[in-house]
Amino acid sequence: MLEHVFFKLGVNSLPARGELSVLFSGHAKPVPSHQIGPAVHDYYLVHTVMSGNGTFEIEGKRYDCEQGDTFVIFPEVLFTYAADPVCPWTYRWVSFKGHLAQSLLGSMGITPSEPVVRLGNLRAVTRLYRRLELTLQSSSYPELADLEANGLLRLLLKEFGADNAEKLAFDTLEIVPDIERQINQAVRWLSLKYAQPVSIEDLSRTLGYHRMHLSRMFKRATGLSPMKFLLKVRMERAGELLTESMNLSIDQIAASVGYADPLYFSKQFRKWYGCSPSDYRVNNRIL
Repeated sequence: MLEHVFFKLGVNSLPARGELSVLFSGHAKPVPSHQIGPAVHDYYLVHTVMSGNGTFEIEGKRYDCEQGDTFVIFPEVLFTYAADPVCPWTYRWVSFKGHLAQSLLGSMGITPSEPVVRLGNLRAVTRLYRRLELTLQSSSYPELADLEANGLLRLLLKEFGADNAEKLAFDTLEIVPDIERQINQAVRWLSLKYAQPVSIEDLSRTLGYHRMHLSRMFKRATGLSPMKFLLKVRMERAGELLTESMNLSIDQIAASVGYADPLYFSKQFRKWYGCSPSDYRVNNRIL
């Protein structure tokens, strides 16, 4: 019995395990009244309606879907979906797994009780779906196809999140004062740039604050001045390298945490830990 007017599918032949991993992607136009379910899957399956109409049922609720609607099937959750008997839908889909999937979808407000997203930029989503399907169909290198497909999936999820903005629940979306955001940025900057020459004047200028004001607000937020915080980051990283990288010399570790002068590094290290870098390495060696 004919179930689809057309049906195209791309399968990931080498899906990786991890945060998110695409399993397959495709597009199809079912015949009128074509139905899947009631059933359950052991993976996530997202459908986006390109044209036409249909219905989606999950957790006892029914959703009438049309062009631009995206509905999500969740692992081990009973679902049913069916094409309209008069104007059956055409849709694209992507299936994926991963330990990040549930929390990521939840943070975007996509859950079994809120499984449908109304898209505003269907053209951008369609392009991503097409690239995703083509990648899985045509690549001669499965490992690279998996890498590209997983990247495209993240871009696709970003589009879903952007169109579901009123339901987003990311912690980073909390409204915080401008100075607090700037302090958080300064903390990240110092935590990443500790191995390079650091100027608090340059940092203040970049963030748009006077050095004294930034230092005062930084200490109020962290309990440390910017330079003291930088010293803490450098010393903690030096301690890690001394115990975890036995092949690195003291001079190399000094350079790795931002000290061109090994003697000055050793002096600062002794003030912080109460012993020399060499003694610290001996006393904290990981067996």
